[in-house]
Amino acid sequence: MSLWAKAQQLPPDSLQQIRAIYGDHFPIEVRHYLAQYIEEKFWSEVEPVPENPQHEQYVAGLVNSLIQEMENKAAVVNDTEYFLTKLKLAEAAKMFRQRYSTNPMQLFTYVRQCLATEMRLVQASNGEALSGIANLMITNSGAEVLHKIDVLRRRTQDTADDLRRMEQEQEAFALQYHECTKINAHIQQLSSQQPPNTQVPPTVQKLNRQKEMLEQVLNQKVAGLMQLRLALGDKFKETIQLLNQLQSSILDDELIRWKREQQLAGNGANFNSNLDTIQDWCESLAELIWLNRQQIKEVDRLRQKLSLDPPGVADLLPQVLADVTQLLSSLVTSTFIIEKQPPQVMKTNTRFTACVRLLVGGKLNVHMTPPQVKVTIISESQANVLLKNDKLAKNGDCSGEILNNTGTMEYQQATRQLSVSFRNMQLKKIKRAEKKGTESVMDEKFSLLFQSQFSVGGGELMFQVWTLSLPVVVIVHGNQEPHAWATVTWDNAFSDAGRIPFTVPDKVPWASVAETLSLKFRAATGRPLTEDNLRFLADKAFRGNYNETSNPMLSWAQFCKEPLSERNFTFWEWFYAIMKLTREHLRGPWVDGAIMGFVKKKQAEEMLATCPCGTFLLRFSDSELGGITIAWVSDTGEVFSLQPFTSKDFAIRSLADRVADLNHLVYLYPDISKDIPFAKYYTPFQDNQPATNNGYVKPVLVTHVPGLSAASYPNTPQHSYLQSPDPSRDTPSVASSYAGSTATTATTGGPAMDYLDQLDDCNIDFNGLVNFNELMQGYKQ
Repeated sequence: MSLWAKAQQLPPDSLQQIRAIYGDHFPIEVRHYLAQYIEEKFWSEVEPVPENPQHEQYVAGLVNSLIQEMENKAAVVNDTEYFLTKLKLAEAAKMFRQRYSTNPMQLFTYVRQCLATEMRLVQASNGEALSGIANLMITNSGAEVLHKIDVLRRRTQDTADDLRRMEQEQEAFALQYHECTKINAHIQQLSSQQPPNTQVPPTVQKLNRQKEMLEQVLNQKVAGLMQLRLALGDKFKETIQLLNQLQSSILDDELIRWKREQQLAGNGANFNSNLDTIQDWCESLAELIWLNRQQIKEVDRLRQKLSLDPPGVADLLPQVLADVTQLLSSLVTSTFIIEKQPPQVMKTNTRFTACVRLLVGGKLNVHMTPPQVKVTIISESQANVLLKNDKLAKNGDCSGEILNNTGTMEYQQATRQLSVSFRNMQLKKIKRAEKKGTESVMDEKFSLLFQSQFSVGGGELMFQVWTLSLPVVVIVHGNQEPHAWATVTWDNAFSDAGRIPFTVPDKVPWASVAETLSLKFRAATGRPLTEDNLRFLADKAFRGNYNETSNPMLSWAQFCKEPLSERNFTFWEWFYAIMKLTREHLRGPWVDGAIMGFVKKKQAEEMLATCPCGTFLLRFSDSELGGITIAWVSDTGEVFSLQPFTSKDFAIRSLADRVADLNHLVYLYPDISKDIPFAKYYTPFQDNQPATNNGYVKPVLVTHVPGLSAASYPNTPQHSYLQSPDPSRDTPSVASSYAGSTATTATTGGPAMDYLDQLDDCNIDFNGLVNFNELMQGYKQ
């Protein structure tokens, strides 16, 4: 029996919980009519979500196939009895395309939550223990939030019914009170016409009996009304407490978690945004808070029409009304969020974008009078003042000038989102604070302040809202970028929620730093760092004093302020340069595992010492920023290292082509033929290169080491006058006994080679040559 079939046999209370988890975001009709498909594709075939691009592609295909299945199901429904079902499925398919096409993981996760909740309820009903996968999915609080929302909806409906009954009772009381007043007036009139000391006439006696009966009924109604009011007051108080708890759960847990994940995404962490789901919850909250607020105001209106305050009992309504209004205010101000953060390293006079969204804007009809949003940049001290006083020290106080910094929020009917996208902002000027000690401009943090104001309820309530972006470091030149990213990376990784802007710890455990570095490297290059890679980095960061068992604390100064031993650059500068080189030029071989990278020179030599001639490995240079070198075993059994290649070299010829050029490189450590990992990255070579449109033949640059055989390209000389990498770079990592450094040969074939042949005959000393002018002077001699 399918899970859905079992779920339909649950007791009413459990069925109510299942109904509560479905809604506009995932209609229960879709679950019903595609039950088998959903369970097969979203439950049986899929393990818990791994963090890899292949899985994300799979999920995107899965969601797309679900939408197609919904459209197909709607198309084949022709029975007029199921016409509404046909419409519902078609509308849901259209909504899914609009809402989840750009974020299929959100729908995938939500469907899994719903299935897990069904499984939990079915197993609980049967007295079974939860299966592992269901238990894993239930840790997500989504289903619990929806259940609480459903409970509050029912409570709000109950108080609405009580309020309607109270209003009817009060109207009935008013009518009977009016009738009693009329009888009393009639009795007084008749009594005034009666001579003194005479017997009360039967008519008056009858009226007195009617009056007494009415007064009894009125007393009962007064007691009933007083009881209703007191009970309603208690219900409202309890509802407000439940709303407060739920709102705290959504805003302080779910939304804060979303913001934290958004911040970690700045360091390369996976970010499967569930903001649409959080918006659904916040909209439900806003609706419930607004309905309860209206009910409380209605009770107060009825109380003013008929004042029946019992003696000695405090009136709860004013405080309850104040509490529910405060809840609404907190909800509105907390859901004014930055959906797309501005760049955290911001260069002046460079265009940047950002997007701000009000999660409850649609539900509260804020878009009926679209609010404007203004953006300014403020310093760390100004952000402190703002958080402390809820306003800046001076109106309009800011730390710079931003162009195109105002926009109007727009409501998108299809997605139910009220947002504004700033697409052409540009920071023109920045005012900096005075620096202390070793502080630099790249240590200084700013933040973008987004502000707006609007009213709800026809102008009844006015809200002033603002939100701060993640910390931003402002630079004016590209060479400031590495240190700026160090500041941002440390802040994103190690800041605490609710901190004083923008304080971060000065020291953190190495394990936390290692996790951050691996995240960043994976995001930039496609592959995370291994444990061996991280041990290498730890040894470098701690300057050779790393003790793995103690998880030592790494300071900010060690991370990016103090230079490495016998170097003029810091740990972060070295790491950032390697990451940039790998991202731009080595991504493929790195992802394939062809680059060992993080290994010391001495260790590389020891690893290669017992390998056959021609075995080589690639490691990142310790001495050259953003450099990678090739260490190989020569035919004498010695281990040599080529002078490191940098981005400048790979812009001329790729790593794979350079490896192919060097015939003495045969096996990638330990014993892999070099063509296996590198062949797919070789640039195809043609023997007879056609002339280009301008009549010139394009040369091919070939790498070789002087004194060793060159690549098997035709007419390739054994020496050249074009040298790469730049021989002026004197680095301790060059340990080759061969004279000169790696050379790059311009090869076209044909008569042009005669000139180079003449150079070979001149017996020129190439070891001492630095540039082309010196070579030509030697040739003339």
